[in-house]
Amino acid sequence: MATRIAPAVKKEIQLTDAEDRLCTLLDEFTRHLQENKNITTACRINGGWVRDKLLGMDSNDIDICLADMMGVTFAEGFVAFLSEQKDLHVHKIAKIESNPDQSKHLETARTTLLGIDLDFVNLRSEEYAEDSRIPTEVKFGTPLEDALRRDLTINSLFYNVHTRSVEDFTEKGLDDLQNGIIRTPLPPRETFLDDPLRVIRCVRFASRFGFEIDPDLQQAAQLDIIQDGLAQKISRERVGEEIDKMMKGPDPLRSIRIINDLRLYKSIYHVPPQTISIASSSPKPQDLPFRAATILHSLLSSTSPSQDSVPLHPTLRSYVLQEPGCKARLFLAASLYSYHGITYPDQKGKEQTLVKCAIQDGLKLGRQNHYLDGIPALYSAADLLKGISLGQDRLKLPSERVAIGLLLRQETVHNINTGSHWASSLVFSLVCELVSASGREEAAECVQRYNALTRRVEELGLDKAVDAKPILDGRAIARAMDEKPGPWMQAVVNRVLEWQLGHPDGTQDDCLAWLKEEKSAGRIDLEELKAATMCTKRVQNVDKAASSKKVKR
Repeated sequence: MATRIAPAVKKEIQLTDAEDRLCTLLDEFTRHLQENKNITTACRINGGWVRDKLLGMDSNDIDICLADMMGVTFAEGFVAFLSEQKDLHVHKIAKIESNPDQSKHLETARTTLLGIDLDFVNLRSEEYAEDSRIPTEVKFGTPLEDALRRDLTINSLFYNVHTRSVEDFTEKGLDDLQNGIIRTPLPPRETFLDDPLRVIRCVRFASRFGFEIDPDLQQAAQLDIIQDGLAQKISRERVGEEIDKMMKGPDPLRSIRIINDLRLYKSIYHVPPQTISIASSSPKPQDLPFRAATILHSLLSSTSPSQDSVPLHPTLRSYVLQEPGCKARLFLAASLYSYHGITYPDQKGKEQTLVKCAIQDGLKLGRQNHYLDGIPALYSAADLLKGISLGQDRLKLPSERVAIGLLLRQETVHNINTGSHWASSLVFSLVCELVSASGREEAAECVQRYNALTRRVEELGLDKAVDAKPILDGRAIARAMDEKPGPWMQAVVNRVLEWQLGHPDGTQDDCLAWLKEEKSAGRIDLEELKAATMCTKRVQNVDKAASSKKVKR
C-alpha cells in the first residue's frame, strides 16, 4: 500500500508557452524598475508550482515571491507596465488582506494573466509566540529565510524567472523530492511548535505523493507538546480543510494510516473532554478506524481478490467510485469509527452522536460533500441494515418486493437530500459488520449476504423503483377519499407507495380502485388518521412551548 505514486523528478522545469511568456514579462518589468525608477527586486516562483512541475504535473496557480518589495506595490506597477507598454489586458488586481487564521500573514495581490492565476507577495521571515501559530513579527527576508520558514523541504523550492533555474536554498528539497521524503527545513520540533498545522500538512503530502515521512519528523509529531498545540493553537476549520483534502486525495487510506501511526486521532478528530465525560460509553480503540478504512479500501480495490475472499458486487463498487464525493464521504465515515454508536445529551437534553460532534465541532465540516448530514445517516443505516439477509422475515413480509423496497426507501438508507444512496449505505453497513468479523469465513459469508441482497434488488427492479414518486398525487388521494387535503394524507401516501412496490405494473386507475376499496372495507380509517395527526401536532406544540420557555428563562 505504501508505494510511491509520484512520477520521476524531472531535471529541469518545462514551461508552457504561457508560463514562458509570463517569466519574460516579469523579467522585463524588473529591469524596467531598475532602469527607470532605481528599484531593485527579483522574482521567484515558489512552493507548489515548482514541486508539481518537477514531478511532471500541471499547475495553474503561481505564487511569485519578491525580494525587498511588497506584493501589492509590485503587482500594481506590473499591470500598469503591461497595459502601457505591452498593450496586454490583465484582470483587475485583488488585494487580499492579511488573515492569520487562514495562513495569510501578509497582504497579497491576486490577478490572472495569460490564463494563469497569480499571487504576489514578498519574501519574508517570521517569529512566533509560544501559544500561537500566528507570527508575532513578519519582515522582509532573504530567499534562505523564506525557504526555512516553510512547512516542507519539497515546498521550499524556488524557480528564478531571471535565470530560469530551480533554487534549493535548504539544500534538501531536490533530494527529498527525488527520494520521496517528507522532511521539514528546520528541526521538526521547532517547525511544529511554530505552527502545529504543519503536522497535518505533512500527513496530507505524504499521502498525496506516496512519500515516506522522515523518522525525526515522526517522533516530533508524537510529542505531547505538539499534540497539545494541535488542539489549542489551530482553528478547527483549518484541520477540517486538511482532512477534506486528504479524503478527496488519491490515497485516503494512507492518510488514515499515518494519522493512526502518529497517534494524531484525538487531536484531529477532536471531541471536547467534557462531552466525552457525559457520553454513553468511551470511544472505541483508535486502531479500529484504520481497520474500517482498510476494509473499505479492499472492497473498492480493482485488484483480483484472493482465493479465500469474495469480491464486492460490481454495482456497489461502481456507484461508490463513480458518484462524485461518495468515496471521500465513506472514508471520512470510516475514519470516525471510534465514535460509532456513542451518544451524549446536548444542552437541551437532546441525544446527539459523537460522530456528528466530531464532524461539526472537531472538524467544522458542514454539509459540503454531505459530510455533516450524510455521515450520521450512514451510521444510522448501518444500524438498520446490520445482519441483513434474504432469509429474514423482515425481507419477506408482506411480500419480498414490498419489504425490500420499503427498507431501501428509508430516509437513512436512501435520501438524495443527504447524499444517501442505497448502494453506498449497503457498502458502509458491510464495512461496519466486517470490522467485527472474527475470521475469513465469517467475513466471506458477510460479503455474500450483501451481494445476494444487491442481486435481488436488481432482479426485482428495485434499483429503479427506489426513487419512484407516488403514483397518485395529493389531490387524487383527497378526491378518492372524498375529503379535504390535510396532514392525514401522508399516511395514505405511504400506503400508496407500498401498493406500488407490490404492483410494479399497476396503473393509476388500478391504484384508485384499490384505495377506494381499502376505505370502504374500513382498512383506511380517515377519522383515526386525523386523530393520530392531531395528537402528533399537540405533542410537537408542547415540545415547542417547553423549548420556548427555556429560552425565555
